Amino acid sequence: MLVKTMRAALVVAMTTAALGSVSMTALAQDAKAPADKKAAPSLADDPVVARVNGKEIKRSDVLASLQQLGPEAQNYPVQMIYPQLLEQLVQSELVSEAGYKAKLQDSAEVKKRLKEAEQQFVQQAWLRAEIDKRMTQDKLKVAYDKWVKANPPQDEVRARHILVKTKEEADAIIKQLKGGADFAKLAGEKGTDGTKTNGGDLGYFVKDQMVKEFAEAAFAMKPGDLSQTPVKTEFGYHVIKVEDKRKQTLPTFDQAAPQLRSAVAQDIAEEVIQGLRKGAKVETFNIDGGPMPAAPAAPAAPAEKK
Repeated sequence: MLVKTMRAALVVAMTTAALGSVSMTALAQDAKAPADKKAAPSLADDPVVARVNGKEIKRSDVLASLQQLGPEAQNYPVQMIYPQLLEQLVQSELVSEAGYKAKLQDSAEVKKRLKEAEQQFVQQAWLRAEIDKRMTQDKLKVAYDKWVKANPPQDEVRARHILVKTKEEADAIIKQLKGGADFAKLAGEKGTDGTKTNGGDLGYFVKDQMVKEFAEAAFAMKPGDLSQTPVKTEFGYHVIKVEDKRKQTLPTFDQAAPQLRSAVAQDIAEEVIQGLRKGAKVETFNIDGGPMPAAPAAPAAPAEKK
């Protein structure tokens, strides 16, 4: 069982590398996104978000770095972790620049790793082509029906927040809000995370998308409610205002089809790889180079009662 689980994990990793990762939770949220006054930016809109010694970092670079993180990080609203993602890209560019100045691109170690990377890209390209040949609408529809059955609609909250470093700051903000101050304006002035540019708006989210303390506080409130005391999390102290509550709307098949490819692709990839293995001569040895121990025999089926 352990070997089978590990093999499946490796197939998932290879398929994800070939096709890219996706979040069905985010798609479910987008299926019933509110109509904003301003039109959402188009995919072609890719502004520069930083410059490092003249080299541009664009928004698409930030989103690409998010895709490389684990599923838990991808569930957070982008605005909340944007500053950390951007700083990571800035630091990466600084280190790369220093490495090129030191001519490390010509070193034997780097050339070896480039060859290894080439091999990975060839693997991914071949696997992607094989998956595309075997992908069908029927397989996608079966995966969709299975996903819908396993994911009944959840409750969602739309909230704004103001994140600050200390409880004293948060208490002062709550006092101002109770005195009639505008929440969005204060978020822009006092907030310390990426949502400050959007009035603290986190959009709609389900409970398990947020850290426990924040989620419990937000889901216990009613639309229009303001948190009476600061909510402490690993990020700092939050002042929360709940804007709306609703039942999550699941995506239609047409909306989900592009994302369902990832799940179906994993099944196809495992089938393809097993086919390659059956037609190949594969010899495996123990970690010390000696013979591999024989696999344990499957337990005998219990005798039928007469």
